[in-house]
Amino acid sequence: MAARTSELNLKKSSNASLAINTHGSPCSTPHHAIHVHRLLTRQATALAIISAMAIVGLANTADDLLRQHGKTRGAVDDDDDYCLKGVRHLSDAGITRLPGRYVLPACDRPGRSVGAAAGDTPASARVKLPVVDLARLRVPSERDGVLRTLYAACRDYGFFHLVNHGVGAESVAAMLGVAARFFELPFPERARYMSPDVRAPVRYGTSFNQANDAVLCWRDFLKLSCAPPLRGVVLSWPDSPADLRDVAAAYAEASRRAFVEVVGAAMEAMGIRGAEDGVMEELTSAGSQMMTVNCYPACPQPELTLGMPPHSDYGFLTLVLQDEVEGLQVMHDGEWLTVDPVPGSFVVNVGDHFEIYSNGRYKSVLHRVRVNSTRPRISVASFHSVGAQRVVGPAPELIDEERGGEPRRYMDTDFATFLAYLASAEGKHKNFLQSRRLD
Repeated sequence: MAARTSELNLKKSSNASLAINTHGSPCSTPHHAIHVHRLLTRQATALAIISAMAIVGLANTADDLLRQHGKTRGAVDDDDDYCLKGVRHLSDAGITRLPGRYVLPACDRPGRSVGAAAGDTPASARVKLPVVDLARLRVPSERDGVLRTLYAACRDYGFFHLVNHGVGAESVAAMLGVAARFFELPFPERARYMSPDVRAPVRYGTSFNQANDAVLCWRDFLKLSCAPPLRGVVLSWPDSPADLRDVAAAYAEASRRAFVEVVGAAMEAMGIRGAEDGVMEELTSAGSQMMTVNCYPACPQPELTLGMPPHSDYGFLTLVLQDEVEGLQVMHDGEWLTVDPVPGSFVVNVGDHFEIYSNGRYKSVLHRVRVNSTRPRISVASFHSVGAQRVVGPAPELIDEERGGEPRRYMDTDFATFLAYLASAEGKHKNFLQSRRLD
């Protein structure tokens, strides 16, 4: 059950969709926002289930790696075995040209790298997300104002920065530090956790589904199931670095406490107190949680690839811890905007479950990750939702006609429905949220 529950938080995306558009021909749509929407509709069944997790590591010495494969420094061909060992493996080999398996079709390429040395990202392509302060939320005289900010952020952006979240600076630094050290382990050590089983409570890999992706993404990942009770899964996590289990478990518990507080506030901002259907109770006690550690090494040609393709998240809320290196982009008003990092904050985004539960008041929006040529980037995403068997529909409080509720805009859904959608022809014509809309 814990293994199935862990899948609920997986992000929906398809790297195969990056090679062809919805008509099965080479992409040519000039309007980027429309094209991104079309990319999502090409979700492949296995790939869509895998896309929520991420991290990477290091290899042996670069020269040893190159000698093992009979290659020269600075150039790597599309040898599948070599590429599928991950992007950290390639980075450590000192490549100067992106292997063909990572090169996107011209119309899907992101263009100039974010954070490029000359001028960085133009101000017009950046966004300062709303900031929600949990400390102020706890002050009775300020609570209403914070709730209004939270409501507007979930409605207008689907994203916000969470500050004073209660996860200590030491815990944050320790989590980022142990993540970086995991990726510095020799490749054979990291490879112990490679698995074709997407239900595995711990899984190391690259891209999304490296065995099937048509175009690989510049990302390695480590997936850690945090299904409660946490102590039941921690022993399956990597035992190297020696402090990984203790640090990651403490961070997972702290991030869950922050999630419980912010999701409760987001419910309250919609006028829901107590949640008559028991969803809030499940989210705070027995809901699902999965943590994905992502590593995006410096990339020799970042304008040709992506760290993660456009996607939305399947669950209720995702809390993302990132280092100071920018890369996250959100779709807003039809444009890709780079999120300005806010030191000490979490980036929180609404997932598909929460959009359905809010009856469309809150928005689950597309986001992606850019990479750069000079600095590696580490992020830790904590995905939170209900259990795999829970049916999610609009909150009764919002659609009860006797209490002046609004028309229902979404059908009920559960994880089995999501899997059926992925396997159906419908998945070729609309994204999952579209498949559940009634209007």
